[in-house]
Amino acid sequence: MKAETLIEKYHLKSMSFFDVLTPQEATYVKEKISVQEFLKGELLFKENSYSKGVYLLRKGKVKIFQINKRDGKESIVYIYKRGDYFGYRPLLSHQPHPTSARAMDNVVAHYIPREVFIKLLDKSLNLSRKLLEILSKEFSVWINKMTSFSQYTVEKRVALGLLILSEVYRKNNEKTKQINIAINRDDFAGFVGTAKETLVRTLRVFKDKKIIAAKGTKIMILKYGALFEIVNGMG
Repeated sequence: MKAETLIEKYHLKSMSFFDVLTPQEATYVKEKISVQEFLKGELLFKENSYSKGVYLLRKGKVKIFQINKRDGKESIVYIYKRGDYFGYRPLLSHQPHPTSARAMDNVVAHYIPREVFIKLLDKSLNLSRKLLEILSKEFSVWINKMTSFSQYTVEKRVALGLLILSEVYRKNNEKTKQINIAINRDDFAGFVGTAKETLVRTLRVFKDKKIIAAKGTKIMILKYGALFEIVNGMG
């Protein structure tokens, strides 16, 4: 399996919300949209609350997580980046949010109120089709992550986590492989499903092997191939 194919199983490429709308539909939304800002650590919505609208991320990153009832720690399901949009699934299913969302840094989002989004969805066949496509792909991504991370060793989970996060932290259309992954160790541990202390030990091993470089919360991958080999059981 090629590296690109591997990452596609666990990470969705950002797709512009407005690209699927007609000029008239886009104008309608832009007239109704508002800008919301969230400070690092602030909740956008909480698990079991009902969705009041849809978020289009313009700046920053948002983690989607659940609280582990055994130890009270966060289990991070997914991380959204600039260009992603979310919050529509509960609107479509008429169910409460199954997860919470928290700003990982200072976040700016365009916000579409529920009634505006529903009205738009009723009118736009293109948007309806695109959301069905995204929902299908997103479900596969979440299932792939949950299945693999429940079966892999810690070393494999951390290696795969680094590969996924390199795409999360890659700027749109950025081709360089020198990506700074600026994530604190608590969030990283919650993302790969292990204790912080175990994560730190594993990262230290990768650093000693010159697979990564790390300073503070920043991590830079030096050998993508080595991580790929670990995930595929060849490392």
